[in-house]
Amino acid sequence: MKILVAEPLAREGVALLEARHQVDERPGLSREELCSVVGDYEALLVRSQVKVDADLISAARRLVVVGRAGVGVDNVDLDAATRAGITVVNAPTGNTIAAAEHTLALLFALARRISEADASLRRGEWKRSRFTGVELRGKTLAIVGMGKIGQAIADRARALEMTILGVDPYVTPEQAALHGVELVALEAAISRADVLTVHVPLNRATRGLVGRETLARMKPGALLLNVARGGIVDEAAVADALREGRLGGAGIDVFEQEPPTGSPLLDAPNTVLTPHLGASTEEAQILVAEEVADQVLDVLAGRPARYAVNAPLLTPETAQAIAPYLPLAETLGRFLAQFARAVPRRLTLEIAGDPAEFDASPLTAAVLRGLIGTTTTERVNLVNAGALARARGITLVERKTPEAGQFAALLTLSAESDGRTTTVAGTVGPGGPRISRLDDYWLDMAPTDVMLITRHRDRPGMIGRIGTLLGQADVNISAMHVARTAPRADAFMILAVDDDVPDAVGQAIRSHEAVIDVWTIRLRGEP
Repeated sequence: MKILVAEPLAREGVALLEARHQVDERPGLSREELCSVVGDYEALLVRSQVKVDADLISAARRLVVVGRAGVGVDNVDLDAATRAGITVVNAPTGNTIAAAEHTLALLFALARRISEADASLRRGEWKRSRFTGVELRGKTLAIVGMGKIGQAIADRARALEMTILGVDPYVTPEQAALHGVELVALEAAISRADVLTVHVPLNRATRGLVGRETLARMKPGALLLNVARGGIVDEAAVADALREGRLGGAGIDVFEQEPPTGSPLLDAPNTVLTPHLGASTEEAQILVAEEVADQVLDVLAGRPARYAVNAPLLTPETAQAIAPYLPLAETLGRFLAQFARAVPRRLTLEIAGDPAEFDASPLTAAVLRGLIGTTTTERVNLVNAGALARARGITLVERKTPEAGQFAALLTLSAESDGRTTTVAGTVGPGGPRISRLDDYWLDMAPTDVMLITRHRDRPGMIGRIGTLLGQADVNISAMHVARTAPRADAFMILAVDDDVPDAVGQAIRSHEAVIDVWTIRLRGEP
């Protein structure tokens, strides 16, 4: 496949990609140039400058995966990528240590007034008393965002003998305690902190998180650090607080606009400003490049990516356990859409037995992929199946149970339509997926590309009549299964056939007075 590297990437990451696919390194393309060539590639790798927006995505007709060599994905339109079925991956761990160390570097520089002292000395001055700093030992450090970077900062701050507070709704007190952190509410952290540092993504909830109200509640003389994302901190409010002496200092690495031309922080006192250097170490650049390259290769190979931003995040153990059931789940969705003769709006997926122990979101996505794929020419995959289902008003309810009866595992998909419930169930055997149930009839048959299903009254000669009609049309039968509830009652017959069934043959079968209904199920190609 073809991979476009649109921004500089460490050689080690490029080498991983080149070992498997064709790689074109073309940093510096103009917007127009990028839009004109991106349609030729299955993968696109960027850093923070290239904007992967809806227009670029619409031009990327072959794109399967976007790799962001860094933590955030602010420059990628996730909604547009998801609708297009494009997996977006990032590299959230490669620059963890670099960002943590840069945060502490800014903290030390502020506490000891390093940059001011350096500038003074270079001017020929010797004003030692002017640059008296503060010690960090015994001070309270509040970390907003206890992800990997926040945890790394906490681990290092413990060695400085600081008291550490943490703010994060997704972290338990027990997890925080492992890093020597007291988990508190945001309000308590703001009022108690001698140093406040933010390590959260930029979104609606965090934009302007540190604004005038927050700054007013901080201790006089407290220090503020931002090595996360520009926009989390209100730059004008911080500059005013510095000029008024309410804030003791600010160490800022990221800005709302980069470069920060015209930012009020540029001439504010007691600041240490750096040009987005949080991840700028040789080691981090290599780790980030390798991390994002590995995931791009996984997606191109059809495997789940470890840090996919818009797809189910699976542990390797879950991915391995769920993988055998994904083809079955997709088959059930595709089968049911045709068996019910319409895409139902309300469905239930019951997951019984072994797979019920794991995150089943890929199974529900696979069912929806099969279901929706029968009625659209859009690319449908595990990334966008949920979004496409919601847009069509389709609701799928997931249920789990450890009991699967005689089976080690059983997936049962049911749909309600026009007052009737339609059910198809299956399991996985040594040879792959097996159809185990149609409505109330139990059977055991491997699904094939084309299947003819009849529901008929169980009478002598019915199977022969249907077989004769197919034979006369040169349609070969490769396998057959008949399921019935009692002798001479209604029966289901499933015929696996090597050839498509002409409409005329289907009508001839349907016209027999003992035949109740006929379906032709196509699991490959157009239903």
